[in-house]
Parts: sequence; structure tokens; C-alpha cells
Amino acid sequence: QGTRRARVALLAGCVQQVLAPDINWSTVLVLARNGVEVVIPRGQGCCGSLSMHIGEQEQARELARVNLAAMPTDVDAIITNAAGCGSGMREYPLLFAGEPEEAQAQAFAARVRDISVFLAELGIETPPAVPPVTIAYHDACHLAHAQHVTQQPRELLAAIPGVTLVEIAEAELCCGSAGTYNLEQPELARQIGARKAGNVIATGADLVATGNIGCMTQLRTHLAAQDRPLPVLHTVQVLDRAYRGLPLGNSE
Repeated sequence: QGTRRARVALLAGCVQQVLAPDINWSTVLVLARNGVEVVIPRGQGCCGSLSMHIGEQEQARELARVNLAAMPTDVDAIITNAAGCGSGMREYPLLFAGEPEEAQAQAFAARVRDISVFLAELGIETPPAVPPVTIAYHDACHLAHAQHVTQQPRELLAAIPGVTLVEIAEAELCCGSAGTYNLEQPELARQIGARKAGNVIATGADLVATGNIGCMTQLRTHLAAQDRPLPVLHTVQVLDRAYRGLPLGNSE
């Protein structure tokens, strides 16, 4: 909308397109609201991060090569709204160390931005006021620890008039999703998830915001298991709903 301020390419993701396509739609709408042209390149695929998690390096390289070829170079940033994907793509230089694609991977990784980082750097239009709501923000490990992104999503959420942001105890601890960890170590993942859900409930928040589809799924599961099925939304979904005047209090 208005004067174009930037042009970006969006990684659509693989799991997210199936489990939560609304996150991508919210991403496009929020970017457009703030003067950003969004292209979704054809031919893109899985980022390869799950293959990296399980040590399948050559498979990860094959997947990464698809994205190196698919993503345009004439954009200001490559946007991801899944912390695991962003972390994986920023590690392409390590994946291709000593390989012919190393320089290309370095240039690619330098343009990768989590949606919260890009919006914070860009500066967003202040959303309309929402009815008073308390939001607990959960730090996805692949965002906070792997990419050192903690303040930007909090700043975006706190900028919405009517939002009170609260911190979760032991915020630095994983929710138990952790890429493929909840598949490989389900019992430990369950224990970690239950602990995280308990800490979320203790905040008294009305809803939870985070930046990763895996965390969202894990949090919903364990909040429901403790009979507190709080809404769990992506940070960009909260912004989108605020801009459009939609209720924040559900996960649909």
C-alpha cells in the first residue's frame, strides 16, 4: 500500500503451508500494509533444516541448492516466518563450506531476515488499538539462540495499543519441539512441553505469541493437556489481526 519501501522474496516453507497457511497470508498482508512488495518465487522448496537436524548433509545441500537457484537476487531481503527455516538458511555458508556454491550461499544467507527483524528494521505503521489483551511471548530457540532475535518481536507486539506484554518464567528454555527432537525423544519432549505450558499459564496471559510453527504446535498441545487451551498465534498473525480489526482471542 502507498509508496513502495522495499521488495522481498518470501520463503513459503513446506510444513507451514500444510499446517498453518494463514501465517504466510498474514505475512504478505502485514508487509503490503507497510509498503513492501512481496514475491513468492516458483520453484522454491524445503529449506533443508530438518535434514541438517538429522545429519543428512548431502540431502540438505540438495534442498538448499533448489532455493539458491529459486530465490531472486534483485530483492532487499529473503523473508522467513519460521524460526527453524531462518536458522537453517542462515547456516547455508557452513553447509556449503569448501563447495563451489560457498560464495553464493554466503550472499544468500546475508539477505535472510526473520519477518520480525525485517519489520523492526523497516519501521511499521502503528496498528489501531485493540481491546485490552495480555500476551505472553515465547522465544523460539531457533530465533532466540540460533539467530539472537529476542527484542524485535517483543517491540512489534508492544507497539500495538491495548497490548500488555508479559514474560514467561524460564523464557530461555525450549518448549520441547526443537526441530525433530519431539519425534526422536517424545517422552523428554513431553516433559519439557508440560513445563513450558505451566510457565505460560502462570503468566495469566490471554494468548501466546511466538515465531515458529513447531513451537506453536507444541504449545497448543501442552496447554490443552493442562486444560488451558489458550490461543497461540504467530507474531505476524497478531499484527495482521490488529491491522484488520479482527479478534485476537482465537487460534483460527
